[in-house]
Amino acid sequence: MRLKEKIALITGASKGIGREIAIKFAHNGCDIIFFYKNNRLLAEEVSEEIEALGRKVIPIKVDVSNYEEVENAKEEVKKHFDHIDILVNNAGILRDNLFTKMEQGQWDEVIDVNLTGVFNCTSVFIEELMKSKEANIINMTSIAGIHGNVGQTNYSAAKSGIIGFTKALAKEVAGNNIRVNAIAPGFIETGIWESLPPKIYKRALNRIALKRIGNPIHVANTALFLASSLSSYITGQVIEVDGGIGISVI
Repeated sequence: MRLKEKIALITGASKGIGREIAIKFAHNGCDIIFFYKNNRLLAEEVSEEIEALGRKVIPIKVDVSNYEEVENAKEEVKKHFDHIDILVNNAGILRDNLFTKMEQGQWDEVIDVNLTGVFNCTSVFIEELMKSKEANIINMTSIAGIHGNVGQTNYSAAKSGIIGFTKALAKEVAGNNIRVNAIAPGFIETGIWESLPPKIYKRALNRIALKRIGNPIHVANTALFLASSLSSYITGQVIEVDGGIGISVI
């Protein structure tokens, strides 16, 4: 078990990539605290699956864009654990629109959740991470933060900001034996792909060197590597899990 007796806090873990990471970590001996925003039913399903693995799980309803809510969540966490070893900043939303049509609210909401939410959770829990003998932070960015994406100036800006945040923080906390890295997923299989017209799906597929859509387990496996001692000499890095979108294919 790569994470035996570790304690992880994962945001946005009631579904998708966050859920897969929570289950993967639990499979590897980790106790889990996870934040969810609205869907209590999904949160309960994740909790039951983790408990079935014999691990402790604490689900907490939190809006990560609200600093006070994150602070309140810390008090709840401290009732169960005296520190955390791993923080996965995964919570994120989409409010896509072409820039010329983008409303102020669409911009603000994405920045508040996707970027400020990372600051809030890291700021509130950094002292709990410093109590760990070997802590690490994993921030979920995106290929949109590296390459940009049409209709996602807000999302791309937030995810690019996370990359800068990751690299700067890695330098600041290295002396505290905290590693900070980021994962940049590409096109990952979620419900959205089922509703895409075949033409758009094919266009997306053609951008991928491996010619297949990724699965949340690919991201979770990368998170497990970064959270474990296998990556103990890696910090300040951004790992693209995108099937090769960022490389040229002849």
